[in-house]
Amino acid sequence: MTSIANSATSKIVQWLSAPSGLNATISAIAEETSTPLQPVAARQFFTNNVASDIAEKSEEVKYTAVYVYCDKIANTLNEKFRSFSGQLQMAIEVRVSQDRLDGLELSSQLYSESVTQTLNQIRGDWGNGLFYAGTYDVSFGPVKHGGKNFIKTVKITFPVEASVN
Repeated sequence: MTSIANSATSKIVQWLSAPSGLNATISAIAEETSTPLQPVAARQFFTNNVASDIAEKSEEVKYTAVYVYCDKIANTLNEKFRSFSGQLQMAIEVRVSQDRLDGLELSSQLYSESVTQTLNQIRGDWGNGLFYAGTYDVSFGPVKHGGKNFIKTVKITFPVEASVN
């Protein structure tokens, strides 16, 4: 089961970090809204579920940081004779940090919009028994102390259907 989650996570990171992925969407939104948004470098993508305060203590984190991971696995046996047939609950967390509160909310909203627009581009069959229909939920966390002074996390969760032997 965990190999299915790892496969989905790596596919998502691959699409987000592609030239036509997240950074292309960030550039388009920044230009459209006249808001300065920094692109996300490859070293700012992480594939683990770790709290921001622990991440900052254990490694050097540059912001804006993107965390991609599988939040939940449900084998519902939709297809009775498969070893796994169900749903993966995937999560993308975008962590934005600034030294001032001004503009932090707007930046987090624009980065989350960039992620959801990128997700819209990758709807459909991902191969290897994975399929993404295009639905997602966005939740905005409160501003906390951390990062460059203040940090805000936006979590985008979405289901990925999986069917493997």
